[in-house]
Amino acid sequence: MIGLPPGFVWGVATSAYQIEGAVDEDGRGPSIWDTFTAVPGAVADGASGAVACDHYHRWAEDLDLIAGLGAGAYRFSIAWPRVQPTGRGPANAKGLDFYKRLLDGMAERGIDAWATLYHWDLPQALEDEGGWRARDTALRFAEYAAILADSLGDRIGHWITLNEPYCSSITGYAEGRHAPGTREGHGALAAAHHLLLGHGLAVRELRQRVSAPVGVTLNMSPAVAATGSPADQAAARRQDLLVNRLFTEPLLGGRYPADAPEVWGDLTDFSFLVDGDLETVAAPLDFLGVNYYYRVHVRDSPLPAEGRAARSAYQIGVEAFVPEAPQRTGIGWPIEPEGLYATLTGLRERYPALPPIYITENGCAYLDEVGPDGRVDDAPRIGFTEAHLAAAARAIADGVDLRGYFHWSLLDNFEWARGYPPRFGLVHVDYDTQARTPKDSYHWLKGLING
Repeated sequence: MIGLPPGFVWGVATSAYQIEGAVDEDGRGPSIWDTFTAVPGAVADGASGAVACDHYHRWAEDLDLIAGLGAGAYRFSIAWPRVQPTGRGPANAKGLDFYKRLLDGMAERGIDAWATLYHWDLPQALEDEGGWRARDTALRFAEYAAILADSLGDRIGHWITLNEPYCSSITGYAEGRHAPGTREGHGALAAAHHLLLGHGLAVRELRQRVSAPVGVTLNMSPAVAATGSPADQAAARRQDLLVNRLFTEPLLGGRYPADAPEVWGDLTDFSFLVDGDLETVAAPLDFLGVNYYYRVHVRDSPLPAEGRAARSAYQIGVEAFVPEAPQRTGIGWPIEPEGLYATLTGLRERYPALPPIYITENGCAYLDEVGPDGRVDDAPRIGFTEAHLAAAARAIADGVDLRGYFHWSLLDNFEWARGYPPRFGLVHVDYDTQARTPKDSYHWLKGLING
């Protein structure tokens, strides 16, 4: 029996671009993901979120699935270009109306609304003006947050400003695997800073307008050195800086990591940092969302000194590899629940004033299929979830203030650059017919929640 405390929040999570579809309906403007998916070779099979799970039209059915599961909370995201088609100016009333219908549907079913304001779908018009590299985008994000608070504040129980700013900045602007698909140095680090600044400015706007709890969600992965050698240990510290501390230190400590200049050197002079920014970024949080999937195993991989200024910010002399793990998911990710325990306890040890934590994403992808009997047998997902919940319970027993768990994801969906083959959902989606079929894991989790 998994020992989780009374009042523990059970939820499921999704994001707008991955499930909504309807990208050209009711005044929605294009996002960077609409643009990126149109680039040949950017996404597996040339897929996009144009239709996805058609949640825009099938939201009521999807809310019924959440209610049927017994989950008391739903973490969803609001599409910025649906609310502000160009990222600035007055709100698009039809876009807001969709979220009002969705939120009213949650209230009717007794589901607490956890709204993420930004899950990677920047309006393309803002990217054309510099995107997150530009300080103005942080200001525009604050205005967007104010619109949502004024329009939807009476319906939303918890606010999450950003989802995984690491992915938005480093994966998108440095590594190039996600929208907007560039490989930059200074620009990627500026994007990371402006995302955090936008978060802080949005918190300020929300605090003036709503009384509901406000937080942010970070993806976190412990860095594990391949060996005990000084070079590999240093590589692990650089990896921890890039993925974890570049974001936790400003948000929770009001500072940038002391070793950041050592890693990036003359790649950047941090000229994007303005006096007062870090105080804004470090605005007190009511909770911290943590997304955990796996640990990152690394070894030292020295880079030539020449051409440093032209390198991507992602290139820090580290080679990541997947170990010979005893188990992997269907897309090759190692199954390492001990990494979740290490993440949670590590945060508590590093930041004494840490706010309460919620696991806002945790899940696994397999190539699930509906069997001849109409069932979706996904026993590996049940084992994955059970092991990670046990790790979470152990962290709680050891003093971590962990208050909830959101499974990623409610539905199979558009999985970014991987397209549609990976299936993370508790519910199988037939993309041809849009039929929803709860998997065995859905029924298992329902039994656990309703216990």
